[in-house]
Amino acid sequence: MSKPLHSVCEERVFEKVFRDYSKAVRNFILFKCGNPDQADDLTQDAFVKLWKNCAKVPLEKAKSYLFTIVKNDFFNEVEHQKVILKYQQVKRDTVNKETPEFVLREKEFQQELNDAINSLSEKQREVFLLNRIEKKKYKEIAEMLGISQKAVEKRMHQAMLHLRTKIKNYKI
Repeated sequence: MSKPLHSVCEERVFEKVFRDYSKAVRNFILFKCGNPDQADDLTQDAFVKLWKNCAKVPLEKAKSYLFTIVKNDFFNEVEHQKVILKYQQVKRDTVNKETPEFVLREKEFQQELNDAINSLSEKQREVFLLNRIEKKKYKEIAEMLGISQKAVEKRMHQAMLHLRTKIKNYKI
């Protein structure tokens, strides 16, 4: 008479679980990923995790545990690949932006911006630089300069109008 199966931690029970479910788990994940090598790796990892957590997984839950683990591991790999691809795209974009032509245009724009800012009236330039460069709020600027917030808003509006006329493709 054979002994009843109790725990996945028993070697003979684990072997039976492996024989019973390994092919189904592999086929399930192979259908999702389409890569036999990846399916083999994910299946093996799922069984390793089952073995490591055998005390926490009742025998009757072993099958669903395996399918859940293999599915989650696959989705984690997919997410990881998305992160890698996104990083590579950002890196490519950065490299493309740093072409000699881009650097030259950036320098030309910076010069055009500096000339435009220098052509502002002193009051407009002061408000513009405090707001856009030092990130001060209109209320803070008004307190610093001893003027009303409305006066700050008006100076900033005039500065922006002036900059728009001086710089091509300028956006607020």
